[in-house]
Order: sequence, then C-alpha cells, then structure tokens
Amino acid sequence: MKSMYLAFLAIIAIAVAADYSLGQAGFSIQDVTSGPSVRLD
Repeated sequence: MKSMYLAFLAIIAIAVAADYSLGQAGFSIQDVTSGPSVRLD
C-alpha cells in the first residue's frame, strides 16, 4: 500500500511539473491553438 501512495505522489508531482514547464516554454493550450488574430485576456 505504501508503494501505491508513493506512485500516486510521483504521478501528481510529474503532472504539476510538466504543466508548469510546458506553460513556461510556450506550449500552453492557449499558445498552441490560437493564431495571431485571436485576442486572449
């Protein structure tokens, strides 16, 4: 059971780190799917 909790914690940590790093690198969903003529607030 302890290893399952550790695996869940690792999945959450990887997901948060990937979201943050991809957002900083310019690969957010807003940057990828919008063109220059689209205004995002």
